[in-house]
Amino acid sequence: MTSRSSGTDGPPAPAARVLASVRAGRDEALTRPVHDDRTLAVLGLALGVCFSICFVTGVLSHLIQNPPGWFTWSPNPAGGYRITQGLHVATGIASIPLLAAKLWAAGPRLISEPAVRNAAHALERISLFPLVGGSIFLLATGLVNLTKWYPWPFGFIQGHFAAAWITIGALVIHILAKVHITRDALRREPSGVARVVPEPEAHGGRRGFLAAVGAGAGAVTLFTVGQTVGPLKELALLAPRKPDVGPQGFPVNRTAKAAGVTAEEGGAGYRLSVTGAVADEGSYSLADLAAMTQREATLPIACVEGWSASARWRGVPVRTLLELAGASADATVRVESLQKSGSYKTSELNPSQIADPDSMLALEVNGEPLHLDHGAPLRLIGPNRPGVQQTKWVTSVVVL
Repeated sequence: MTSRSSGTDGPPAPAARVLASVRAGRDEALTRPVHDDRTLAVLGLALGVCFSICFVTGVLSHLIQNPPGWFTWSPNPAGGYRITQGLHVATGIASIPLLAAKLWAAGPRLISEPAVRNAAHALERISLFPLVGGSIFLLATGLVNLTKWYPWPFGFIQGHFAAAWITIGALVIHILAKVHITRDALRREPSGVARVVPEPEAHGGRRGFLAAVGAGAGAVTLFTVGQTVGPLKELALLAPRKPDVGPQGFPVNRTAKAAGVTAEEGGAGYRLSVTGAVADEGSYSLADLAAMTQREATLPIACVEGWSASARWRGVPVRTLLELAGASADATVRVESLQKSGSYKTSELNPSQIADPDSMLALEVNGEPLHLDHGAPLRLIGPNRPGVQQTKWVTSVVVL
């Protein structure tokens, strides 16, 4: 009688061949300098810097828009938010080619035997799921947000903010697990590492790869950062918005039509009300506002999507209206819009922002009455504020 194999001695022949092929491919890849510890360390360091800047500036933007009781945002410097949010978007964009290169370079190491060596190794491997998944999620949704397209069922701000904390937590675990490897790899002569290719070839392959990745990251940054940095605006070939294109020379994020605001609402019957914790409530026509002492200032509109543009604004300082109403010097105000709905139909000013004379309700921009899409007849403009808080189509000021 012919005996048969029970099938328990190993995987079937086809599976064994596939496994052997995968192992051979992994082993061959690991002999290349583009997959070695030094390459991974350099890419990891670059990604760590970009992610850290992106995270810090993102949290700052969130605090500015949703300030807790202990946080107060100053109106100075006037262009501060323009810089921090520009850095947020620029480092996010630069991270895309860096992350792609890091995943490609680290790919062969994901197939390790044994899969888990000890508890520390298990923790590091588990952290890769939120780290890689979170990184891809943040960069993908952040990039799509630049175009103001939201094809997902969740709130972008809430999802992006939560994913950022999860990803950074996983990144900290990953750094702690890899810090000794990274330290050794970045030394000129890494200890205990056998060279698998000749020195010149190793340096050439690695340097060429890293140079290509750096050039890619630099290119996507250069061709988008012009939406923030004025002198580079002609190079902003990949930017979704040009900072000098739009009514009156700068872009519009939300039109009056999209906000449900009509020109008639800002016409002859328009009145601005000043109410709340004041001695004398006020109601002012456009003629009343134009007759008040006017303030002129060059201030940037700095949007959360990264674009920014400076313009010359003219209007009534908010503090002038509060003085007329007899409001307290340490009051906070809420500015309300004619906009029918949306997260940004109101915004608040803290006492330091109100005290700044450049915080105004603007009637004109660049020497012209406001265009309807820029907030006519009246919009809030102030130094060092996100564009979403520069409320358009203002109808009331409520002293809190």
